[in-house]
Amino acid sequence: MVDKALNMISMSMKAGKLVSGEFACEQAIKDGSGFLCIVATDASANTKKSFSNSCDFYKVSYVEYGTKESLGHAIGKEYRASIVVCDENLSLSIQDKIREVR
Repeated sequence: MVDKALNMISMSMKAGKLVSGEFACEQAIKDGSGFLCIVATDASANTKKSFSNSCDFYKVSYVEYGTKESLGHAIGKEYRASIVVCDENLSLSIQDKIREVR
């Protein structure tokens, strides 16, 4: 089965509308450029809590989806525990695709 959410994440990376890695994601959330934070389901509890709290405070959508390996593979990198989508329309589309899977 083709994972449309991961395909949309891949497209976001190719369009330059996605940041990955802990520091870059935190910056995107704090400076208001991020619209959707995606954290891998197999990320550490501390990572999940940190991003969840930041997203609540800065009013950014937060979702746990995929594994570190699948998120990294989707964006052409190694393992990635967290990514942030920096385009509102892409973030809404990705959220819709994730809801379809669940």
